[in-house]
Amino acid sequence: MSKVLDLIQQETNRQASTIRLIASENYASPEILAALGSSLTNKYSEGYPHHRYYEGQELIDQIELLAIENAKQLFQAKFANVQAYSGSPANLAVYLALLNPNDTIMGLALSSGGHLTHGHKVSISGKWLNSISYGLTPEGHIDYAEIENLAQEHKPKLIISGHSAYPRQVDFKKIGDIAKSIGAYHLADISHISGLVATGLHPHPFPYADIITTTTHKILRGPRGALILTNDAELAQKIDKAVFPGLQGGPHNNNIAGIAIALEDALQPEYTDYCKQVILNAKSLAKAMQNRGFDIVSGGTENHLILVDLRNKNIDGNTLSKALNTVNIETNKNTIPFDTASPFKPNGIRLGTPAVTTLGLKEQDMEMIAEFISQVVPNIDNPYQLEQIKSEVIAFISKFNNLI
Repeated sequence: MSKVLDLIQQETNRQASTIRLIASENYASPEILAALGSSLTNKYSEGYPHHRYYEGQELIDQIELLAIENAKQLFQAKFANVQAYSGSPANLAVYLALLNPNDTIMGLALSSGGHLTHGHKVSISGKWLNSISYGLTPEGHIDYAEIENLAQEHKPKLIISGHSAYPRQVDFKKIGDIAKSIGAYHLADISHISGLVATGLHPHPFPYADIITTTTHKILRGPRGALILTNDAELAQKIDKAVFPGLQGGPHNNNIAGIAIALEDALQPEYTDYCKQVILNAKSLAKAMQNRGFDIVSGGTENHLILVDLRNKNIDGNTLSKALNTVNIETNKNTIPFDTASPFKPNGIRLGTPAVTTLGLKEQDMEMIAEFISQVVPNIDNPYQLEQIKSEVIAFISKFNNLI
């Protein structure tokens, strides 16, 4: 067997024995995995349906058009681009379509739960654009008053809503009204909450946002790709030109096929039930962690993720996340609001429930997960005890392996 194929099999086995609590990860269906490994990988398809540069696109066009129609239906949009390679290029395409170098943008600060592409200085969005960041209130909620004040002061051309580590709902109307008051565009990046938006479990950015971007993995359970959505015909043309030829060459046809399948699955009633359970599990996990003495940022969650403030446990997020990994529980270190520690050793970890919910875990199972995490904290330096916990974790999660 090829060494690479052997490593893939090892990774498959590893995933089957792990409790996955990374909020941006999930499990793609066998149908999506089949699409990703299909003959579509062999086809180069620069351009858009019915306007390609290479011949032999008849079936490719049908697949992409299915993905587009599914995206439009799921998110109540008049236009969808499904070719962006992932979420960061999708946001970059929006910037290319709407902005010029050194234009001003505003987004949620990375340290407050925002994303690198929302204007952080290490990202191209913060290097090529003039980035102004807004933050949170002391209670851990988006500071809409600060957004309004900063918008009036700096007059950004684009305001970005959305997040990668924020456990509360976003008031897209408030941000849209602020953007409109100064003549700015409003981009809603819903990559983390796309499924909740699509199923009505979180307020929808339309009609308050000009453009929506979202990844297609995470809670949508598709392949690594992205969607760019709008209801404005003029913006739609600019977006298409920004994606191709502005940023990309040929689209990844196998990925687009997987996206089409994921979106079709998300249009089914069962997907709404899944998203409801994601939220129930997140709330249950947050409560179970609180019952074990963990501080939860903002006091709880309204979506799929939880931020845990570890300062009262006298442990940093890097140390705990690595210790949890040794017992087959995957999390990620994460800064917490107003964190004074280094982002490499922050005071928090982030937990998410989309992946475990896909496996079929319910509220009562969150108690066991919280108990595992609680047991790890006092045993960071006890290899024997960590090995015992790992055995229990594998036995627990193995009961759900046949569901993927």
